[in-house]
Amino acid sequence: MSYMALYRKWRPGIFEDVKGQEHIVTALKNQIKADRIGHAYLFCGTRGTGKTTVAKLFARAVNCENPIEGSPCGECATCRAIANQSAMNVIEIDAASNNGVDNIREIRDEVQYSPAEGKYKVYIIDEVHMLSTGAFNALLKTLEEPPSYVIFILATTEVHKIPVTILSRCQRYDFRRISVDTISQRLMELMEREGIDVEKRAIRYVAKAADGSMRDALSLLDQCIAFYLGQKLTYDNVLEVLGATDTEVFSRMLRMIHEQNTKGILDLIDQIMREGRELSQFVTDFLWYLRNILLVRTSSGSEDTLDMSRENRALLEEEAEFMEEEILMRYIRILSELLNQMRYSTQKRILMEVGFLRLAKPQMETDTSSLLQRMLQLEEKMEKGVFVTEGQAALANRPVNGGDQTGTQVQGDDSVDGGELIERHYEPATAETVKRIAAGWIKLSGQTRYPMKTFLSQAVVLAREDGKGLRLLFHGDNDGQMAKSYFEKEEHQQDLKDILASLTGILLEIETGTLQKEESVQKTILDLSKIKMPVTME
Repeated sequence: MSYMALYRKWRPGIFEDVKGQEHIVTALKNQIKADRIGHAYLFCGTRGTGKTTVAKLFARAVNCENPIEGSPCGECATCRAIANQSAMNVIEIDAASNNGVDNIREIRDEVQYSPAEGKYKVYIIDEVHMLSTGAFNALLKTLEEPPSYVIFILATTEVHKIPVTILSRCQRYDFRRISVDTISQRLMELMEREGIDVEKRAIRYVAKAADGSMRDALSLLDQCIAFYLGQKLTYDNVLEVLGATDTEVFSRMLRMIHEQNTKGILDLIDQIMREGRELSQFVTDFLWYLRNILLVRTSSGSEDTLDMSRENRALLEEEAEFMEEEILMRYIRILSELLNQMRYSTQKRILMEVGFLRLAKPQMETDTSSLLQRMLQLEEKMEKGVFVTEGQAALANRPVNGGDQTGTQVQGDDSVDGGELIERHYEPATAETVKRIAAGWIKLSGQTRYPMKTFLSQAVVLAREDGKGLRLLFHGDNDGQMAKSYFEKEEHQQDLKDILASLTGILLEIETGTLQKEESVQKTILDLSKIKMPVTME
């Protein structure tokens, strides 16, 4: 005999084997025992929750010759015929491929004939939402007043597509997602019957990955068993087959994001790729990891909500200590957007790397959601003794849509003004350091923002002869003179000084002028490739 998939082999044969849908099973059994059987039922719910299984069990139970407490006996000729799909009085119809008016008219003609065997003729119409409007209209009258020996069972995953006229003629039963505990218990029970050695952690991860679907859980488990046939199925084996990642990796990733360790983030993504993990699955699992931390952080995550052991909850509580709710929500928003982009992209790795770098570098963001994290980073630097100048604070709090770019006053000694604080922290300029800064000007100017960045692109930068600062020289055309006028304003010149001080640790004087021919030659002499003196950036 050919191999049969687990979800088919272990399809429940009695109502008691149906897990996670006790509210529906009890109601149907009571109807059968009290002989209060309806003529039309609507079973709705997500995939793999037991809609078709319960429909077949109900068809067997109402026709069973010797029902036991509302469940089919499974031994009589009728039960065996229905189980073997050879019974003439149980008709299964796939509405996805039989959705026309003619198909429903055939049903309407057939219901006029009483069942050849058994008490009831049962029509199970799966994916009923796929019927056309004309087909629904053709079904209405028959569904409302069928013969006493006909039962309709309609199953759908998209109940919102069912016309109200159909809904009002049916008893509606909503199938719930099955809990992880319930799926785990069922899988362990079946593995014992199959004689397969598995770890409980492995079973629980499969149950969680199934997302409330018993059928999906059995299919995933079947896949894992096939890969490690004849071996014990361990937690690591399941992670490898399903392309999933252990929570320890999520913890490492989160801490590197928090520490702005961009190299570590890129290395970890490379490791995930080399291990054959599915990138979209990693992002999905990391989203759930952040969601759990958010629940712990807001003290609203009970053990049932989090669905994890006490040990894992303790680890989450440790992670939650250094995370703010607003930052976690920003992470979740960015990753949700990233997941949607990756779904249709052929360059998932690039999208993922950029997305995670955005998490680590809030200064890359142009919206207000990153401001809190940027401020917290500045405060952390101050607590560690790293001085934050007015210019740095201005960068962190610069308005998104233009406007006033005035820096925020740093709290400190009231008796000392901002200028004295800057001179106390930063080194004065020397001829050597100024030459190094001029040589690396392209890299430095790239750290500024618009419109300053645009105007700086018009400048030729030279070191001053006295070694105290830089000369910004502009061409005599309209663009050059406009840029020169911009930097002649004291507030713009001061902004540039603050930015350069924060990037290089050196106090510089700024001088503007018009470019002369001999100065263009001098610019060539100061080219970075000839000086070979890298800029030190804090």
